[in-house]
Amino acid sequence: MTNTDTDQQVVIPGDEITSFLQKGRNKIILGPGLRRVANKVYACNGGILRYRSPNTYWVDSHRKRYIPERNEMVIGIVVNKQGDYFKVDIGGSEPAILSYLAFEGATKKNRVKLEIGDLVYAKLLTATRDMEPELVCINAQGKSHVMGPLANDGYLFHCSIDLVRKMLNPKCPFDKIGDHFPYEIVIGMNGRIWLKTYTVKSTIALSKAILASEFLSFSEIQTMCDDLIKQYANS
Repeated sequence: MTNTDTDQQVVIPGDEITSFLQKGRNKIILGPGLRRVANKVYACNGGILRYRSPNTYWVDSHRKRYIPERNEMVIGIVVNKQGDYFKVDIGGSEPAILSYLAFEGATKKNRVKLEIGDLVYAKLLTATRDMEPELVCINAQGKSHVMGPLANDGYLFHCSIDLVRKMLNPKCPFDKIGDHFPYEIVIGMNGRIWLKTYTVKSTIALSKAILASEFLSFSEIQTMCDDLIKQYANS
């Protein structure tokens, strides 16, 4: 296996996939859908076994229910405030926690202002079965990068996890549409997309195009993007 577009190894829960792993000097990283038991690796979800160079493996499966995974970027909705923490809905079985100090430059006196219902783009610091997920809005260097609160004038909509992975694929043609169709977009691995354009009409058109691309090939998505660009140029 050499790339995420040509892998066609179908797995079901319980399949041992140890023999498919490329053993070398690099430590193998197991993503969603895979679990290590003793010295063997098993699939715990059904789907297609994927590989990204140099050493990352995961199972690409079509699902709408989100299962939190460590280091994934998600869009959350603040649902409560408790002491020094926010409770954030990320679409999992239970809310995640987000500390007041988990923001760039935050101190006890300089706290970020988040209200119930606000959106936040964050990274999962921990995600285990025995503990509630924990979010942060800073990287290892203490910088926010692209994380933090999202503006309330954007449009939030939901999609499948499969579509999220397709949108994040470097070969997805939607990146090129930004040269002709100005917009801002934030994609969460929990099946949430935040979108902002300059008009309500363009927001609706682009969000519908994104949702329609779920079962399209990249060439078909490119054709749809070309049509959108023409419509925008003529409007």
